[in-house]
Amino acid sequence: MPSELASEEYKPCNTELPLLKGAALRRMEVQLAGGWSVRDEQQFEKTFKFKDFRQALDFTSRVAEIAEEQAHHPDIFPTYGNVGIRIWTHKIKGLTENDFILAAKINEMG
Repeated sequence: MPSELASEEYKPCNTELPLLKGAALRRMEVQLAGGWSVRDEQQFEKTFKFKDFRQALDFTSRVAEIAEEQAHHPDIFPTYGNVGIRIWTHKIKGLTENDFILAAKINEMG
């Protein structure tokens, strides 16, 4: 069953999207769950583990497809058996609801 965040739609990115900080950021973290770590209230990351390099690359390709669909592009770091994902809204140098929507969609693939 999809999470509530994963079923939400991406909002077009612009510099007027509100940055999430403090209590608002923590509320979004609780909705997301799934092992994401927030760093300095500006970005968050997670490492997904796989059996081998091929599975890690396949996952990387699926993440890239979702990123293109959402027009929101995370930093992706594939290695043998792992894929690190770092998400933040580059235009405003921080976190917005869009970041959490993308992470929830990625969680459902992992």
